[in-house]
Amino acid sequence: MPSNCTDNGKLMKKKIIVIITWLTLQSVLGTVTAQTGMDQTAAQIADKMGIGWNLGNTLEAGNNANNFTNKGGLGAETSWQDTKTTQAIVDYVKSLGFGNIRIPCAWVMGHISNPTTYEIDQAWMKRVKEVVDYCIKAGLYTVINQHWDGGWLENHIKDTGSVTLKKNKDILNAIWTQIATEFRDYDEHLLFAGLNEPNFDENGNTAQQIANLVEYEQTFIDAVRATGGNNEKRVLIIQGPSTNIDHTCKFLTLDKLPKDPTPDKLMLEVHYYSPWQFWGMEKDESWGKVFYYWGEGNHQPGSQHNATWGEESYMREELQMMKTHFADKGYPVYIGEFGANWRTITGNNESQAKHDASIKQHYRMLCQTALEMGIVPVMWDTNYRSRPSMTIVNRKDRNIFNQLMMDGILEAVTAGVSTPSTLLQNVSSHAYTLQGTAVDPTQLTHGLYIMNGHKYLK
Repeated sequence: MPSNCTDNGKLMKKKIIVIITWLTLQSVLGTVTAQTGMDQTAAQIADKMGIGWNLGNTLEAGNNANNFTNKGGLGAETSWQDTKTTQAIVDYVKSLGFGNIRIPCAWVMGHISNPTTYEIDQAWMKRVKEVVDYCIKAGLYTVINQHWDGGWLENHIKDTGSVTLKKNKDILNAIWTQIATEFRDYDEHLLFAGLNEPNFDENGNTAQQIANLVEYEQTFIDAVRATGGNNEKRVLIIQGPSTNIDHTCKFLTLDKLPKDPTPDKLMLEVHYYSPWQFWGMEKDESWGKVFYYWGEGNHQPGSQHNATWGEESYMREELQMMKTHFADKGYPVYIGEFGANWRTITGNNESQAKHDASIKQHYRMLCQTALEMGIVPVMWDTNYRSRPSMTIVNRKDRNIFNQLMMDGILEAVTAGVSTPSTLLQNVSSHAYTLQGTAVDPTQLTHGLYIMNGHKYLK
């Protein structure tokens, strides 16, 4: 075969692969359609959210010394990372194919203008609204929450006493009443998450802690629903104890969940940071070594830093528990955060390439397993452009900082997933056979077609 024919064949193959990958990525990471009101269930919304991205270390940043004051100011947004959020950044995140964005938010930690009535500073509320609007305009499902927030509640779930409980519920009610009122008219693409990681001590009075947590989540639900409008039907996200899968499945049974007057509108949130020795441990300890190498085929022979637990089978078992206990029972599962720190590996018998492969494999397996089980995974992103970090997006320059993580996600999306024909409407209003016959893109059978000047293989 002449060389130019070989080159053309390779080019055609590349075009086909690119188109298939883009279409599949958009369909699985998430595709937001036009506004459809508020009638879809939490499960239907979850099916559309795809893979998500966290605007981490941004609107939840600050100093807990500022709790119940207004000392945080608008500058808090860049106190933990250096880039102010813009429409261009959000549009770039959307262009990568992510279908939802989680915006962790601080309110108590430096943004309370009246400590008696717990009034949220209006300039801060306006800024949060601007960022939410960036996301909605980009066509992303968007989640805002009441994050760690200086620990005022998250560190005190186990506190007892009627006075303490009442005060905490009064504060939570005041905060969520204001937030819900501000965003009352937004459609179903905006979701609320009541807390973040409510700390749970499995060695303490577990029954009391669960009872307290459920009371706080009930307060959140009641506050939002009471503001009326679209909030009567908005999808709300509640959190398991410490957003830990084992604690959630063991202690938070269905009969203990808070009650929602609007049926089928609750999701349940957990986070996935496991094993700790792989994703976050900074140095070897007497009780164990840091895991640099994770996943099948990625262990380094003779290294003391190979994972000894928490790999693929463990990950699948953990997610399967959430599916069995909650998703299959009508409560979609939302992994609000997941990630692992990409490190620089030095020393004898240590391989950077094996660690890099471990990071890519971890992201691929988490996303692929979640998608297979109908679970919504949302990666944590810090915007720290050095190692160690769990950053995919360089927000300052709007490019990919960690291609390993992004490639892992892309491989998860394209693993055995077919593109829905309805998605083709987003690409072209006409498809053509190789003989030039026009075909409705929603009615394609298997074969090769021309769309937008490119070949598309269905």
